[in-house]
Amino acid sequence: MKKIIDHTFDNLFQDIREYFSNSSDSLHKARNEIKIVNYSEKEFVIKSFKIPTFMNKIVYTFFKDSKAKKSYDNSVRIIDFVPKPIGFIEFTKFGLIYDSYFVSENFDFDFTIREPLLDEKFSDKENILKKFVKFTYELHENNILHLDFSPGNILIKKEDDNNYTFKIVDINRMKFKKLSLDERLKAFDMLWVKDEDMKIIAKEYAKLSDADELYCIDKAIYYSQKFKNYKNFKKRLKGKKVVD
Repeated sequence: MKKIIDHTFDNLFQDIREYFSNSSDSLHKARNEIKIVNYSEKEFVIKSFKIPTFMNKIVYTFFKDSKAKKSYDNSVRIIDFVPKPIGFIEFTKFGLIYDSYFVSENFDFDFTIREPLLDEKFSDKENILKKFVKFTYELHENNILHLDFSPGNILIKKEDDNNYTFKIVDINRMKFKKLSLDERLKAFDMLWVKDEDMKIIAKEYAKLSDADELYCIDKAIYYSQKFKNYKNFKKRLKGKKVVD
């Protein structure tokens, strides 16, 4: 067993498999599963990572950090932009990493950025998009590039007076570097937004970064369309329906 935790929650980590198994509040289940767990009158989010293949067990045991450790380390590094990290734990079997878990406080968000992007009549939509751009700009100014900056990974909580708090999740894949303007604009490509919404986003980013507005709009729409074309091409190969 390997763990780094806030020792206030020793008992949670000691019995984490049981807590996770007993929770019926699943937020996401695919390769990995995410659940909300109640412990000591507080809510926590536990992410259980898929048991690695045999080769990956060797890699994560001897050569690379596990995904649970990456999640924790990245969260600590960008703590102002994520739900508060609590810790991670890894279990081994026959000397190799087996299952692992990352724990954070539950951020009680109201919606993700997906909802205002999909709903043209979403309340306070333009203000939300501008506040989201400001949040993204602050990430970039801190040399943070989220490599899975997709709508479901951007959580939003509405505060008083039409203010909003943003947090990002699913942060295994990150880069920490000084970003060019093009890299910053490309960061929006996974949002799958309509061109008119991308114009709002690009104009606001140009304003914050003191960059040429038309250049930002053209580049942001270019990267957005390029990503859509790539994804739709893959769907066509699989015989799936494409999305505009």
